Amino acid sequence: MSVQLERHDVTTGLYIFLQNNSKRWYARFVIDGKWYCKATKEEDKEKAIAKAHRIFVEHQIRFETNTLTTSKRFKDVAEKAIATMKHDMERGAGKVIYEDYIGCLNRYHIPFFDRTFITSIDVDALRAFDKWREEKMKRKPARSTLLTHNAALQLVFKEAVENKWMLASQIPALAADGANMVRRAAFTPAEYERILEKLFEMEENSRKEVTKQIRELTQDYAEFVINTGMRPGTELDNLTWGDLHIERHEDQATFYISVRKGKTTLHTGTREVVCKRSLQRTIWRMTERFPNRQAKDLLFRLPDGSETKEISRTFNAALKELGLDESPHGKRTLYSLRHSFITWELVAQKVTIDVLARQCGTSIEMIERHYSHVIPRMFSQQLSGVVIPDKKEIEKKWEHQESLIKLWKERFIQWEKSYKRKGCI
Repeated sequence: MSVQLERHDVTTGLYIFLQNNSKRWYARFVIDGKWYCKATKEEDKEKAIAKAHRIFVEHQIRFETNTLTTSKRFKDVAEKAIATMKHDMERGAGKVIYEDYIGCLNRYHIPFFDRTFITSIDVDALRAFDKWREEKMKRKPARSTLLTHNAALQLVFKEAVENKWMLASQIPALAADGANMVRRAAFTPAEYERILEKLFEMEENSRKEVTKQIRELTQDYAEFVINTGMRPGTELDNLTWGDLHIERHEDQATFYISVRKGKTTLHTGTREVVCKRSLQRTIWRMTERFPNRQAKDLLFRLPDGSETKEISRTFNAALKELGLDESPHGKRTLYSLRHSFITWELVAQKVTIDVLARQCGTSIEMIERHYSHVIPRMFSQQLSGVVIPDKKEIEKKWEHQESLIKLWKERFIQWEKSYKRKGCI
């Protein structure tokens, strides 16, 4: 602990002092009832007095021109910015992407800058951070990743400016010269079948009941992504049974999902997603497990009603065991199922890009940019003049069995009545 060795009063509200841990004098002064302490960087007493006068006058001028700031450590400002974002999200005024910003700050910015004063972060500090981040990621981040990181950092600087911990002119320029990630990692249908088999195997070999339930729920979750193209995370995690609608026509039924919360819903509002027919088997399985479901109940929850954060980890564990976590186009995760849905739909040539973009809550430009390697296949029939028959009618096999058709029709009628009566199937 530092101890004051000597003090010299310069004028009312201003003095210089020496500490046992430094040979240089410090200046301490009061402005508008608030005390400030600044280093004079002078060892000579007379020079320190002159420097203290100058520092005092500079701060008085800045106070009078409303440009006086009291710098804070980066971690303190970042935590306040995070608290502000969380508060905005709780009252419904925040953006869904705030969750990504908070993750960036906690994982990268706070560990690196930590106790650095916010006003000390300049171009050189940012370059050092870029190098450290690349080493931590073990790759050059994509431009989209850098834009997300920069947006998070800008919110910290904004918090600092609003609280007069730095001036707007002190905010450094942020670059976003990342790698151009054009193609996105996806799975082939055969790989996806292997993943489902592995998840089922993991479920069967579970020692604890709760582990078994999580692994079973992970299979349901994966089936919803691969059959709708929805985004894992906020879009799926907030779905309730009331968001799953049914429209029946004789022995056929179509399911729709109302996506009320997600990456784009703040700007576009609720969007309707059409479920592929093969998802009906998953829905049936889930209704059997939750016979007392209500419209307001979360769709992805455990039998005791609790939520779990283990779905992504469970899915990634299955990928790792199968050796499918890495690909030539990057690491594959639960989110790769969404990329698989888009890729498969483009290859199947059953929908146009604009329809696919609306289904997935994205833009035509995004699909053209990230799936350019697939798009030419959409026009293969027009280019070749040959109509190639679809050899994989996997989804329709079960429909051709008469007993199953009758069973499904009865179930559709039952779900339709339930939906009309209590707001969920």
